[in-house]
Amino acid sequence: MDREIPKEVRQRERRKRLMRYGIGIAIIVIVVSVLTSLMRTGVKEKDIVFSTVDQGTIEVSVSASGRVVPAFEEIINSPISTRILEVYKKGGDSVDVGTPLLKLDLQSAETEYRKQLDEEQMREYQLRQLRVNNETKLKDLAMQIKVSEMKLNRMRVELRNEQYLDSLGSGTTDKVRQAELSVNVAQLELEQLRQQYANEQEVLDAEYKVQELELSIFRKSLAETRRTLEDAQVKSPRKAILTYINNQIGQQVGQGEQIAIISDLSRFKVEGEIADTYGDRVAAGGKAVVKIGREQLVGQVSSVTPLSKNGVISFAVQLEEANHPRLRSGLKTDVYVMNAVKEDVLRLANASYYVGRGEYELFVRTGAGELEKRKVLLGDSNFEYVEVVSGLEPGEQVVVSDMSQYKNRKSLKLKQ
Repeated sequence: MDREIPKEVRQRERRKRLMRYGIGIAIIVIVVSVLTSLMRTGVKEKDIVFSTVDQGTIEVSVSASGRVVPAFEEIINSPISTRILEVYKKGGDSVDVGTPLLKLDLQSAETEYRKQLDEEQMREYQLRQLRVNNETKLKDLAMQIKVSEMKLNRMRVELRNEQYLDSLGSGTTDKVRQAELSVNVAQLELEQLRQQYANEQEVLDAEYKVQELELSIFRKSLAETRRTLEDAQVKSPRKAILTYINNQIGQQVGQGEQIAIISDLSRFKVEGEIADTYGDRVAAGGKAVVKIGREQLVGQVSSVTPLSKNGVISFAVQLEEANHPRLRSGLKTDVYVMNAVKEDVLRLANASYYVGRGEYELFVRTGAGELEKRKVLLGDSNFEYVEVVSGLEPGEQVVVSDMSQYKNRKSLKLKQ
């Protein structure tokens, strides 16, 4: 016969089974937790860049693209339509004041200049001839006036004689009247000659001055031709570097066509471009920072183009350190133009994540060794900091490196 198992034994066996089940469940939970932890996406701390939120001042700026250009650059154009005969220098050569650069064909220009010199001499002779003719005319008139005055004096004497004879009874009244008429006619003729002399003198003086003025104008034109001819002897106007020269011997060049460029490569400035929507934030005299790699060069906006071209406004930045060794002609740069100052604001390091004001989703470091994605509202910026409007507190660490590959993750495990 089977014996009944004691109650204590059954309870003991039941506890053993429950314990085994409990241990098994605990092991399963632990294994699942470990596997879940291992399966969660993580990121190594050394592979990301953190920025700590702090409180301070932001000099608000707008960014623009820039290009380094020589502080001084002069374009030499052909003063006449001609062709290139010889080239004396090549691009990159150092030149001094008066150094010949190239030779242009000046035969036609020199022939024209000599022709104008002959014309100048002819005009001088014509002016002398006019002066002599004018003097002769005036002398003839002056002589006629003297003769007329003498005739008038003689007639006045005859009139007095007739009046005297008439008073003695030896003359007649008709003779007296005839003498008086002759005096009056002679006096009118004299006045007419004097008026003619004055008018002729005024006309001749005006004519002479016109001829003098024409000669003066011609001489100015001749001087311009001489200057053009001298400019055609293409020489360097100053000590600089020849950055470009047209070295195509025999090539035809038109008047005003560029044939050489000289630049001062010891000092530079930056020419910037910015969208015209930010045009009101860029003004002459404003502070600017030019970034070349990790270098930051401080400068000042020296000029702003008033007109927009293709939606872009151009401006120039005069650098405080215009001879910095990193500066090279044609080098592309980032330019930040300061336009306002915000004090005592939360700020975060500026990096590639920031593209303008608005809401962002950034990973924030938590105390549990994790990165938690959080919505953050960002405001203005400069090349160093971004204004934090809301979503972050001072002292929090935020990932500012590229996290685009984790854009669908809400959290990440931070690995050592």
